[in-house]
Amino acid sequence: MKSVYLGALAALLMAGTASAETIGVSMQSFDNNFQTLLREGLQSRAAEVDGVKIQVEDAQTDISKQINQVNNFIAAGVDAIVVTLADASAAPGISAAAQKANIPLIYLNLEPGNFAQLPEKQAYVGSKETDSGKLAAEATCDLLTAKKKEGNAQVYILMGDLAHQASRDRTSSFKETLAGGACKGAVIADEQSAAWQRTNAMDLTTNWITSGRPIDVVFANNDEMALGAIQAMKAAGTSMDDVIVVGIDATQDALAAMAAGDLDATVFQNAKAQSASALDAAVALARGQKVEKQVMVPFELVTPKNMTQYASRN
Repeated sequence: MKSVYLGALAALLMAGTASAETIGVSMQSFDNNFQTLLREGLQSRAAEVDGVKIQVEDAQTDISKQINQVNNFIAAGVDAIVVTLADASAAPGISAAAQKANIPLIYLNLEPGNFAQLPEKQAYVGSKETDSGKLAAEATCDLLTAKKKEGNAQVYILMGDLAHQASRDRTSSFKETLAGGACKGAVIADEQSAAWQRTNAMDLTTNWITSGRPIDVVFANNDEMALGAIQAMKAAGTSMDDVIVVGIDATQDALAAMAAGDLDATVFQNAKAQSASALDAAVALARGQKVEKQVMVPFELVTPKNMTQYASRN
């Protein structure tokens, strides 16, 4: 969906209407930093659109709980549903339930496993995950080249939840980009899932450190895990000047770490734009309007040179 279309849709919704809609929202987890940004974005956008109320529930990364929440929304007769998936594999069942009830459904941020088969009145709003991995790899290679380590760097990858397509796409595109350019000699020393969590990333990184193997790069599928890696390395007395750390999301905590010289790069994922687009699409479908099946919000590379531009973006 083009930004021009999004702008026109937003203007139409903001103009007001005599109808009133209730949107049921099931979030993957309230404990996840980026999911919190999405939730706040949905609530903020709903407050701006006349006649719209949202009911937000926490799935706590539990598929069964999320399915129950969706079923409860359907039973309550909400006008539309927005879901950030606890597991992409649950999407076909959720889609079928919403379709049977003739209730519009928007998947937000995490691509549903059945995207190619989404029925009418259903759509996906997110960002092209392979782009984030590509941007992260390009930044990593530039940093390695500057350190003259592009030929044999030892690279460690902290993956998100393996049930999420985002984790798989970010990792695969990072490895493919790194192997296809000046840093093709870099070695992927290990890759492990820390399930998007800072504490899990701390534990994994501590294990890598105690193994005694050199660590030149840590690429994390999100900033929370990057921050966990940084905490583990600093606790072990590792000089952050010797290790390149790259994350994804450009959260406020990550930008603070970048300002402190601990995080070398991150990739901005625009939670506000994703949330606003998802809420607008849900309301439009509830009001009988048409929307595109897919809305993509671009990723953007963030480094110490441009980080001040992102201080208030999410």
